[in-house]
Amino acid sequence: MATTSATTFSIGSTVSFGSRGNPLPQSKPFVARFTSPNSLASFSGLKAATYVNCESESSFFSKESSAALRGSFVPKAQKANQKSQNGLQPVASYKVAILGAAGGIGQPLALLIKMSPLVSALNLYDIANVKGVAADLSHCNTPSQVQDFTGASELGNCLKGVNVVVIPAGVTTLDVVRANTFVAQKKNLKLIDVDVPVVGGHAGITILPLLSKTKPSVNFTNEEVEQLTVRIQNAGTEVVEAKAGAGSATLSMAYAAARFVESSLRALDGDGDVYECSFVQSDLTDLPFFASRIKLGRKGIEALIPSDLSGLSEYEEKALEALKPELRASIEKGIAFVQKQPVTA
Repeated sequence: MATTSATTFSIGSTVSFGSRGNPLPQSKPFVARFTSPNSLASFSGLKAATYVNCESESSFFSKESSAALRGSFVPKAQKANQKSQNGLQPVASYKVAILGAAGGIGQPLALLIKMSPLVSALNLYDIANVKGVAADLSHCNTPSQVQDFTGASELGNCLKGVNVVVIPAGVTTLDVVRANTFVAQKKNLKLIDVDVPVVGGHAGITILPLLSKTKPSVNFTNEEVEQLTVRIQNAGTEVVEAKAGAGSATLSMAYAAARFVESSLRALDGDGDVYECSFVQSDLTDLPFFASRIKLGRKGIEALIPSDLSGLSEYEEKALEALKPELRASIEKGIAFVQKQPVTA
């Protein structure tokens, strides 16, 4: 599919706002799982080859695009006469730009996006030190081509013809990744099958994992609910303490960002079953912005998922009301900051 305009977002937030939709199916994690024997003329993960057997869970995103990838990836891969000269064939020709690519999150994010079979070109931008990152990344034998752009004078060229522009900031998807991981560990579940909606905001008590909505259905004791909720809310601090003050979460942040980028690309490519939790303009509560599960489509947000906020547990209902004052203050602070910024022509 060809697109003529770029989708721009900061990870975990989307600028467009769609209609409030009817209750939609629960989102599921994504994995590129192909039934043996599927021989693909492409690449799988970090290992590039002329033909690759994909028999296991080889992707790091969500499970619902298995059928979509099988439908688009396999037929293209089986057309041997359409292989590129090096034997590698991306699924689609999407061009992605990362702004801030030389930073602690931007570098691993760039690597993960370069691994995506949906990306054929990757533009890396930063105010300094991006040339070396691009040179290093270009040595990875995956199909996407890498270019570097430095400074404001090169920003325009970086953005030419791109389909998705990524600004790695505001990663509410990370809360979902952490919730899925911690619940799977706690309940000894297969990680790829776990999906925990996380609503609210992205700081402290404003992060509210809806453990009662966990898929597959899981029973938690009151003590487990409180322990898991607090751990998810304080997971960033857990990383800072483990690094002894030498840094904060970067790798898990990049992973979460890559997941959101992949979901956005799949939605652009016409996949009609793409859901993510994201902090967006919303009418689900009395707050003007709220993180919740959304349905992504070719034009951005197609629908909010109101069913996630119905039938909450007593603990979740109280936590939802408790987070609102803090989140409202943060929203007002953010709006005031934006209104003070000069408008460029």
